[in-house]
Amino acid sequence: MRPTSPTRPATRPRARAGWFGQLLLRLHFYAGVCVGPFILVAATSGALYALTPQLEQLVYNHELHAPLARASLPLAEQIEATDAYIGQGATIVAVRPAPNPGDTTRVMYADATLGESKTRAVFVDPATAEIRGELPVYGTSGSLPLRTWISDLHRSLHLGDAGRLYSELAASWLGVVALAGLGLWVTRYRRARRARRSSRERDLLRPNFRANGFARTRSLHASTGIWVLAGALFLSATGITWSQYGGANFTELRAAVGWTTPSLSTSLDGDAEAGAGGAGEHAGHGGHGAGAPAPSAERGELSPGAYDSVLSVAHEVNVNTGLVEIRPPTEPGAAWVVQEIQRSFPTEVDAVAIDGATMQVTDRVDFAEFGLMAKLSRWGIDLHMGSLFGLANQLVLFAVAVGIAGMVVWGYVMWWQRRPRRDPSRLVGDVPPRGALRRAPWWGVALVLTGAAVIGLFLPLIGVALAGFVVLDLGLGLVERRKSRARSSAETATPAREGARHGVTSR
Repeated sequence: MRPTSPTRPATRPRARAGWFGQLLLRLHFYAGVCVGPFILVAATSGALYALTPQLEQLVYNHELHAPLARASLPLAEQIEATDAYIGQGATIVAVRPAPNPGDTTRVMYADATLGESKTRAVFVDPATAEIRGELPVYGTSGSLPLRTWISDLHRSLHLGDAGRLYSELAASWLGVVALAGLGLWVTRYRRARRARRSSRERDLLRPNFRANGFARTRSLHASTGIWVLAGALFLSATGITWSQYGGANFTELRAAVGWTTPSLSTSLDGDAEAGAGGAGEHAGHGGHGAGAPAPSAERGELSPGAYDSVLSVAHEVNVNTGLVEIRPPTEPGAAWVVQEIQRSFPTEVDAVAIDGATMQVTDRVDFAEFGLMAKLSRWGIDLHMGSLFGLANQLVLFAVAVGIAGMVVWGYVMWWQRRPRRDPSRLVGDVPPRGALRRAPWWGVALVLTGAAVIGLFLPLIGVALAGFVVLDLGLGLVERRKSRARSSAETATPAREGARHGVTSR
């Protein structure tokens, strides 16, 4: 057998093998440790938000429901009752007729004291015109105070626009952490199959409660991760659309490629003014959506009977669901808007604009005519909020959110369990080894750097966090080098001191 040439060592290809897995491990570790708390808060608050429809029905049962009755009064009489209750000078923003028997009608008034996108809703029994109560509501979703509070916690930690950076960071990095974890899972699963270790394969697919310590925690982390992976990626992708910077880039991308949602023109003089149809897609969590602007005082008084008239016209055109919102003109020369607001499947969000003077239809938008991407955007948002498939949708979201929160906690537990037991000063384990990019081929380095630049430009908070990870990694590397040099110097100096001491003794 011919000996291996010293200029071409046989170990060179093996030295480069596994660089990508090492890079994924290091990225997964840094992101999990540094961004994990943000993902944990987003997941736990999201799990709570998934239960808010039932909580609202329970907490606000008196306002939302009324005794069953065979017939309902005209909207005009219901509105007259709410006008008398709220007092003169209040301006109606929108009216939502009772969608089902036993529900109340919701009449929403502008109230500058409530803050942006909030209105004051008066709930009235449609059969007797009895006032059942009043509550502030938020956005076009009409969320009540409990759901609004939980939504604001999930979206911004009640810190306003500055707090929204937390949710954007969590949504952006959730997908990266999930994909890196998938790469690590596939590597370990293939390794277990090659070694014919069926027990380890099972530990990656289902939790091994018979194991102890680190092995048990890793099994919980890995097996849960593979089952909630699709949900985590979906929540990450749709959550980014609510964000400040990544969401703005996504909106610009949709506009550039023609994926925008059709909007309803409310102008009576031919100007293209968007009044409904595409507005407020994200109003359930806030961010982009806002409540309808208050009707202009310059347009004069609106007769309560006009609400019945425009609703009747809308029923003849394309409004065929009980979940409807009627909005009066916001300024002179604007049309009334009647829009379906049913976000459960099948989606009903058709809208029609009506001239209040002639009762003629001036524009209409039908969900059936939306483009595919506009429909997918609508469905994605409603699926994220748990409204598309009702209770089943909510339960799946709750399970996925709890699973994500559990993986964050198990990740920190594994880090603690890997601490050096013989060194009480060490509270956590070592950082995964460095040097993956140094071992990578040139094309691998080029792909990694290009991918990081592109993703960082489209999702700025990923770019900022990546830069922070690099700085942290360099800092840890410098500290490690200094400690290594100090140990080497100490080891070198020790024999010299020992020799000097023995030399003195012999003399």
